[in-house]
Amino acid sequence: MRIVFLFSAWLLSFGALAAPGDVATLDRSTWPEQLSNPTLFDVASRAEILMFARVLLASESLDDASLAQRLGLRTINPDAVNRLRQRMWQRLLTNYNFAQQSCDQDASWCYLVEDMATLRQQAAKFQVSADSYYIKWSEPSRLFHAQYLDEQLRKAALFPQTSSEIDRFGDYERNGEQMHDRLFLLTFDSAANAAPDNTAWVTEYLRKANMTGTFFVLGKDIQARLSDRSVANLQATYSAQCIGVQGWEFRSHSYWQDWQDSVRRSAELVKSKLPENYVPLFRPPDGQRRSDAQGFFRSQGLQVALWDIDAQDGAGKLKANQSAQRVLTLMLLWRHGVINFNIKQDGVKTAMPWLVTQTALSGIGWEDCQDAFR
Repeated sequence: MRIVFLFSAWLLSFGALAAPGDVATLDRSTWPEQLSNPTLFDVASRAEILMFARVLLASESLDDASLAQRLGLRTINPDAVNRLRQRMWQRLLTNYNFAQQSCDQDASWCYLVEDMATLRQQAAKFQVSADSYYIKWSEPSRLFHAQYLDEQLRKAALFPQTSSEIDRFGDYERNGEQMHDRLFLLTFDSAANAAPDNTAWVTEYLRKANMTGTFFVLGKDIQARLSDRSVANLQATYSAQCIGVQGWEFRSHSYWQDWQDSVRRSAELVKSKLPENYVPLFRPPDGQRRSDAQGFFRSQGLQVALWDIDAQDGAGKLKANQSAQRVLTLMLLWRHGVINFNIKQDGVKTAMPWLVTQTALSGIGWEDCQDAFR
């Protein structure tokens, strides 16, 4: 009876959270331990997985009309929502199995999870006692995961009419779901902002840290840079890094009549001027692209490069520290994936180094950009 009561209370609280459009972030100082070794990374990972699983399970009690109201939508695509939930459950199960491999070293948040049924059972009764060492983390984490889940459900509810990174249109599109456990790829979008351009700072930081990232550039930006600097200068800026394209302009490639020319011109320009850095990847601005584009991308030798972990560091969304802490929380939850930063927001110069420092001893790895999406 106690479990039923607690679950009912949780369902009621699920309907009284943030309004649609709020961006999830979590103050990592509420977590009482540093990620100072791989085992402690697993401890924090198990906790975030169980908390998200609890919120995901609670969301399934909502019918389509209630979910649409919660997400601030008139209608939803229930098939896309259900596909997303199924993928999330499968990934949570896989991730928890990885995370519990260190339970013999630290048993915190270690419960019997053998299959999907037992994961759902543990999610249904998951709670943090008032005298727990982790109690200050509990409610902020619940709020984070409920808001984050809303973000993802809303994208799924609108898919494919409004395309986004939430789902793929085919195997010519890639995200980080197939990456190995504890492995992450850094990527950087150009976004719509003309300035500032933090590319030189970020590439220098990565080289000094012996790391790489994939920079998705706009064709018109590269053309403008070549008008006031040499090709050699641009090559030096991107030395040891990878460059994909985001189109000629930062605009939706879903309904733009010239979207093919946008992709083609950008790829040809980068490939001709920066051949050592070029990788055959197209990152759709805001994830928006056509569902019938497979033939075009295959003819161009391109893959569509999506992402799993969004820093939400666009103008006015999150401050640098909030963005960094959001990314770290999602790294603990998903345990691998493609991270998306905005190169034209100054916050990246704070958020990315903080993230690298916080995870330096945690046992994670940073994927080499040349090996990604192969």
